[in-house]
Amino acid sequence: MLQLIGFDGDDTLWHSEGYYRQAGDAFAAIMGRYVDLGDQHVHDSMLATEQRNLKLFGYGAKGMALSMVETAIAVSEGRISAADIHRLVELGKTVLQHPVELLPGIREAVEAVAAKYEVVLITKGDLFHQEKKVAESGLADLFRRIEIVSEKNAATYRRVLGEFDLQPAQFAMVGNSLRSDIEPVLRLGGWGVHLPYHVTWAHELENGLAADEPRMLTVDAPAAIPDAVARLRALAAAQSSKPV
Repeated sequence: MLQLIGFDGDDTLWHSEGYYRQAGDAFAAIMGRYVDLGDQHVHDSMLATEQRNLKLFGYGAKGMALSMVETAIAVSEGRISAADIHRLVELGKTVLQHPVELLPGIREAVEAVAAKYEVVLITKGDLFHQEKKVAESGLADLFRRIEIVSEKNAATYRRVLGEFDLQPAQFAMVGNSLRSDIEPVLRLGGWGVHLPYHVTWAHELENGLAADEPRMLTVDAPAAIPDAVARLRALAAAQSSKPV
């Protein structure tokens, strides 16, 4: 039976990716002074640099800004000016300072789930930035625990479940990223509620899940989350009652 429900933060509880997209557009505008923006190599280089740097900088705006600077120097062959490098750093600061805007209906959804289950927030990214967003969201009091992690993988979820003394089958994760929020949990034997966001970072689109995963439900709005969790609870109960 389900006992613990996890919620992602960025683009599940509050808007996030849109601010990174705006920064990406501003980055492209700056780079247009040095290279042909019609060349897909510029965009591919940025993504490749960000992904390569994840192990060094982790997720978040600081790593994005550093990757922008590295990419700009490389693709411009060192021609980018100091003033434009400063502009790239300022783009990172802008993302770090963006307001926290909750997805419509998400507070009510979390409250409804929290009335029946223990809930935990599991979000990844820069510690300072995530702490700021959690505080400004006004949702912190709803969660039994808040986990800000550097990566969301099987080891992370296994650790959290171990601290609650729960098996994966007793846990469901709600989030927008199939790669980070859903796939690792399903692989462990848990459950997932996928809440797609209208824009997603290319890195988070990479996953090995099928469209008809039997342990996952997809919803189109936060208001549908409580019902999806209830349906998963019924599925989990039915599965646990089957003879071995």
